[in-house]
Amino acid sequence: MSKAGKIRSVLIVDDDPALIQTMEEHLRASNLSTTVADKHTEALAIYEKLKPDAIVVNLDFGQDNGPQILRNLRNRGNVPIILIGNRRGDNDIVVRPQENHRKTQSGRWLFGGWSLCLKTRQLREPSGAMVALTKGEYALLVAFVEAAQRPLSREYLQRATRIHENIFDRSIDVQILRLRRKLEVNARASQLIRTVRGVGYEFSIPAERA
Repeated sequence: MSKAGKIRSVLIVDDDPALIQTMEEHLRASNLSTTVADKHTEALAIYEKLKPDAIVVNLDFGQDNGPQILRNLRNRGNVPIILIGNRRGDNDIVVRPQENHRKTQSGRWLFGGWSLCLKTRQLREPSGAMVALTKGEYALLVAFVEAAQRPLSREYLQRATRIHENIFDRSIDVQILRLRRKLEVNARASQLIRTVRGVGYEFSIPAERA
């Protein structure tokens, strides 16, 4: 997705009330405005009227044809589109940002002297030494730096990690411990990835995109 500062409004195209509520909670927690459409024609009308910065589309619409909605929305511009497959056993989220995809996959995140290159997925510590990351660790770190200094729920982090690697049989807490060990000397007393009681975790220092 494009830089967080450029995404202000999101159109959610779905007819599952529980899923809509979850998405709206996470988006609004990131200071994003949301609009919901539960029908094909309504989605197109809202898009033409509001011109949202990003769209979330559930391809498993109960009443409408999800793939057809997707094609119609894509024909109307280069807005980033997030596809959700909500079939049984499939909760993966696939990002399809079209023209913005190249921007998302390039550049670096800088934090506390560390550097994370998005194109090569290489993490370098302040000394310049490279630190190897698994796909899951990389996805977690990207989720953290994109929302630096904001608390994130375990559920949100688990979904973010599933974009890159199936971790249904692993605890997100174990994944975070492994990442902490690569970022800090004492992973059990982490100052970088802070535990927020009753919520989840928070990346405690600022991160900037370069």
